[in-house]
Amino acid sequence: MPYKFKQRLEKIAAEKAPGPSPSFSVFHLLRAIELVAEKTMGRARLADGLNVGEGAVRTILERLKDDGLVAISRDGCALTSEGLRLLKEYRSIFEKKIEIGKNELTLGDYNCAILIKNRGHKIKSGVEQRDASVMVGAKGATTIMFKEGRLKIPSVSDDVAADFPKAASQIVRFLAPKENDVIIIGSADSLGKAEYGTLAAAWTFLNDC
Repeated sequence: MPYKFKQRLEKIAAEKAPGPSPSFSVFHLLRAIELVAEKTMGRARLADGLNVGEGAVRTILERLKDDGLVAISRDGCALTSEGLRLLKEYRSIFEKKIEIGKNELTLGDYNCAILIKNRGHKIKSGVEQRDASVMVGAKGATTIMFKEGRLKIPSVSDDVAADFPKAASQIVRFLAPKENDVIIIGSADSLGKAEYGTLAAAWTFLNDC
């Protein structure tokens, strides 16, 4: 059964409007929701957080507002109750997302890791996740699963703790995966690109639900 938050955000991102094509993706919408959930903020601050111009932020906020996910006031932008419900559904699958330091599996100066609940059975080779991250400007992504009580990388390592001890230590310490969970580490030359690359890779696990 498809996830409602996935369908909803992709529909908002795909909406047509007069003028040039929008310079943002579904991942900018998702990141905007995450940032607004943390604290009420204005357009300028949100533009900095999203790494887009204020024109794009204006369109993002208008679309989220029109869909009932965000309320805009003089104090800034905040999630509505509907926006909070969407965020809750998203976080029921994508439980944790953090900036992570360099390790044996990182590919760039900036790295982001995300924990995806109970999706280990959907991993094929990890190539789909790598390609999705590269398409949004990241250097790549590494897909790891927690199976039979240990971290594994398909076709690379049957025991990440033994082969890549620093990476395994960071994953266990900061993300605490459980059986059948997936961890994706996205890397880029900026934190914003690393974050979007990680989200793009994670998004592939919602396909064909």
